[in-house]
This record gives sequence, structure tokens and C-alpha cells, in this order.
Amino acid sequence: MSLKGRALRLLSMREHSRQELERKLRAFEETPGELAQALDFLAAKDFINEQRVVESVVNRRQLKLGASRVRQELQAKGLPAEAISEAVQAMRSTELERAREVWRKKFGEPPEDQAARAKQIRFLVSRGFAPEVVRKVVAGAEDF
Repeated sequence: MSLKGRALRLLSMREHSRQELERKLRAFEETPGELAQALDFLAAKDFINEQRVVESVVNRRQLKLGASRVRQELQAKGLPAEAISEAVQAMRSTELERAREVWRKKFGEPPEDQAARAKQIRFLVSRGFAPEVVRKVVAGAEDF
């Protein structure tokens, strides 16, 4: 299978950044420059689009993860820093509501003791929600 064919197969499953495709397809490159040429062709045809990758990751992950975890995923894909910061900034405006929803699905009731409180805090922090948001959500659990 050609490099273009392999790249298109990967792109048909989900959006990939150029860096991801380079990493996944490097082993299949037979002559130097062949991979770059194939990826340039796909980028020119708009099969590789960094903005679509950002939107795809944000739409897929924002319901379960906080802005800092989504930022890590976007950085791992080798996307431009400006696009990442714009996406994360947009997510920060809804972080409290999203954290409350994640908390409600997982726990649904206020912590009974300090151990349960610590468990809920660790869970939300591990999901990438900001510490101040986590404090508000767990403290607001008493109002639940």
C-alpha cells in the first residue's frame, strides 16, 4: 500500500495532525522525502487540517476532561501553540459546568468524610480540571 493510501486510511478513522501521520508512517517510507511529499499533497488537498484536528479533539474530549488534560493531548499531537491556547481558553469558560457534570455522573452525592472528599478531589484533578474549579465543585457538593 502506498504512503498516501496508508495516510488516507488513518485519516478516514479520525483526524490526524501532520506530526502524528509522520510518526505513524515513518516506518513505511522507502525513499527519503517520499513521506513529506505525500503529506504535502494531502495537506494541499485539505485532507490534513490542523484546525479540524483541534476541533475534533475538543469536541470528543471536553465532556469528560478539563482544559489542562485536553491541552496535553493537543500538544502531544504536535499542533500549533496558538491554536491550542485558543481552544483551551474557550474551554475555560465552561470548565465549572463541565466539572460539575463529571462529578455528578461519578459521585452524585457530597463526600461523607475527609477520605471521600480527597477521593473526589483527586478524581477531578486527574481529569485535568483546574484546582480552583475542583474546590468549588466539591465544596458546592454540600449544597447538592
